[in-house]
Amino acid sequence: MRSSGIVRVATPETAIVAATRLEVRAVRRAAPHARVVECGVAFSRCDPASLGTTVLSCGLAGGLRSDLATGTVVIADKVRRPNGQEMLCDRALLLQLCVAARKLGHEPVVAALVTSTVLVRGVSRARWAELGYAAVDMESGLIQAPRIGVVRVILDTPTRELSERWLQPARALLEPRLWPQALWLAREAPRCARIAAEIAAQLAS
Repeated sequence: MRSSGIVRVATPETAIVAATRLEVRAVRRAAPHARVVECGVAFSRCDPASLGTTVLSCGLAGGLRSDLATGTVVIADKVRRPNGQEMLCDRALLLQLCVAARKLGHEPVVAALVTSTVLVRGVSRARWAELGYAAVDMESGLIQAPRIGVVRVILDTPTRELSERWLQPARALLEPRLWPQALWLAREAPRCARIAAEIAAQLAS
C-alpha cells in the first residue's frame, strides 16, 4: 500500500468514533458522508465490540509529556488498554493518518497512547510519560476491531490541567472557580476537535 496518498477507508463498515457531542459535530462537519458513532466518554453509549472491522478513534486527548502543547496531533502506533494489554494500531491507517495530518499542515507525533478509566492528572501524567506514552484518552483502548486507527489532538497538558469535574460539564459550569477553565475550554476544545476531525475526514473523502 502506498503511503504517499490517501486511500479511501470510510465504507459503510467503517466507523469514525468520537466520545462527545463536540467531537462528533466536528467529524460530521468535516466528513458529512462518513459513518460517525457518538460512543460517549469511556464508551458509555455503545458497545465497543459492535463497530465493524475498521474503526477510527478521533477526538481529544490529555498530554502526558511536557514538550507536547495544546493542539499537538498524536497518531497512535499502539494503545495500552485498561487491562494492561497493548494493542497495535493498523499500520496502513497509521500511515494514511500521518499523510493526512501533513497535508493539512500538522506534523504529527507518532507515539504510544494509554487509555485510562479515570482522568489522569498530576504525578500520574509523569509516570505514564516515563513509560513511553505521549497522550491519554478514555476510549481508544476499549475498541475491539481488526483494524484500528487513532488520531487524537492534545487538549490539556501537564502545565494546564483540567479539573476532574469536567467529566460532568453541566455540574462543572455551576462552580465559579472553574469558570476560567470554561473560557479556555470554549476556545481550545472546538479548535482541537476540529483538527482531529479534519484529519480523519481526509481518509473518509
